[in-house]
Amino acid sequence: MSLETGRRVLEIEARAIAELIGRLDRQFERAVETILACRGRLVVAGMGKSGLIGQKISATFSSTGTPSFFLHPAEALHGDLGRLVPNDVLMALSYGGETEELLRLLDTVKRLAIPLILLTGKPGSTLAQSSDVVIDVSISEEACPLGLAPTASTTAMLAVGDALAMALLEKRGFKEEDYAALHPGGGLGVRLRRVENVMHTGDEIPRVQPSTTLPDVIYEISKKKLGHTAVVDGEGRLAGVISDGDLRRFFQREGNRALEHSAADLMTRTPVTIGRKELATRALNVMESRRITSLMVVDDEGCLEGVVHIHDLWRTEMF
Repeated sequence: MSLETGRRVLEIEARAIAELIGRLDRQFERAVETILACRGRLVVAGMGKSGLIGQKISATFSSTGTPSFFLHPAEALHGDLGRLVPNDVLMALSYGGETEELLRLLDTVKRLAIPLILLTGKPGSTLAQSSDVVIDVSISEEACPLGLAPTASTTAMLAVGDALAMALLEKRGFKEEDYAALHPGGGLGVRLRRVENVMHTGDEIPRVQPSTTLPDVIYEISKKKLGHTAVVDGEGRLAGVISDGDLRRFFQREGNRALEHSAADLMTRTPVTIGRKELATRALNVMESRRITSLMVVDDEGCLEGVVHIHDLWRTEMF
């Protein structure tokens, strides 16, 4: 019985979202354009369950490049109305479109000339008639067997809020780097770290010069314990790289004569490199696709700045 109920609820809510797809129209585009033109903040407001959905929608906007905060309509009527200022945009959530607390905000919204975007299931409601943009989120039925608890209706609102946020993300050209700047902590922050946050620098970098003899090359690789060494010229520019595998193959080919050679004789002259500002996730992708264990980090002039090893990424628990 419980399993059947669960499946029925999911089917109803999935259908509610599917029905929204064909209903999105010019009003959705106007909402995106209105928020994009906003010089203040996107203020999201709603009562009850709609308010809880509004809090999540506001948080999604804030995390994807659109400054936003949630305003509780009842609290607004008791002192928080001062949070609304000219140049803001107000997004109201009210399925019935007759929420008293939101209606009482209309005078202030109009006085401040704040554009009003409404997500509602009743496009002919009082709030809808007073709104600049109305997005229809009506559903055919609630998932609640009593038809009372907001279920499919709040799911529909949440889905449209996400759709608006993602449309704005694309319009703003919001990128992974921007997302990383807004999520420095937690699991997301770890995943979005930059190469410069995990790379080895200074004396930790294994490095030799092209003229360095092979015994000293072997010593440097063994000492720094990263399985390779960079080869740099007198100005610090990366000239090549030598790995454990390069050494083994060179000794197999040259035998004892290998020790008579220098780093320049066996280094890979076109090593794979990466910039310090790149995301660490990209560094891992490059290493996995090239089947290598480390990347040299260089600046725009080709000078060696660091080295990132695949184990450094695993230790940060990024993945």
